[in-house]
Amino acid sequence: MRWRLVGITVCCVVALLVLGCSMFTRKLLYFPSHVPLDQATFMAARAGYEPWRDETGEVIGWKLESKTNSNLPRVLITHGNGGCAVFRVNYLDNLQKVAPCDVYLLEYPGYGARPGSPTQTSFFKAAVGAMTLLEKKKGGPIYIVGESLGTGVACYLAGTYPNLVKGVLLIAPYHNLTDVAQYHIRVLPAKWLLPDKFPSASLLSSYHGLVAVIVGGRDTVVPEQFGRALYDSYSGPKKLWEVKTAGHNDLPIEPVEWWQELVEFWNRKL
Repeated sequence: MRWRLVGITVCCVVALLVLGCSMFTRKLLYFPSHVPLDQATFMAARAGYEPWRDETGEVIGWKLESKTNSNLPRVLITHGNGGCAVFRVNYLDNLQKVAPCDVYLLEYPGYGARPGSPTQTSFFKAAVGAMTLLEKKKGGPIYIVGESLGTGVACYLAGTYPNLVKGVLLIAPYHNLTDVAQYHIRVLPAKWLLPDKFPSASLLSSYHGLVAVIVGGRDTVVPEQFGRALYDSYSGPKKLWEVKTAGHNDLPIEPVEWWQELVEFWNRKL
């Protein structure tokens, strides 16, 4: 009886340690910037964006919609870890020069002025809310652009809405976030400590549309081998670009010619 009690006590202690480590790990995983709504609205307006609100009136991000054409392609951006959505208002400037589109910048809970806490669950729930709004609103085909941590969200959306998402661009992606975490922390068992694993490859497995992947040869945050692992695991139509001289934050500023290549790939007939 005594040994049984000791065993139960040890299990409880281990569980508490894992829970504590998970909470601590989340603080290390997410790096949100907080911007008051009035300030973020001002920043967005300078680039032509306006608040994107859900059916309750809550601001869930930012949108740039054409005033004259309701059938333009629609691009939803699931941004990376650092900063917040309003910092990406110039993200698709070069794409707009090649193929004008309506742009929707999703904000995550706990980022910018959006209330809540950043977790995989809250990110996915916010993403579903965004897609629900786009699905209800008539318009052109929907594409998803995911950046870094947000590529896991993009893969989730593509796998959840395989008939709605026409194409995906994954910038500095990963096969699963656990492997990236293990690469950085080396000693500790990431699969036990990381509460939010963002298993991109398995999330993408039910999608069969167009997937574009771009990786940086000098990316030290999400090294290119993790993006290649995701690319190799995907069995649908795909295209890979490697920018050998690019670091983690260099990829979104590729020249107009590269965005033209992306559009040509996205316009392929399946």
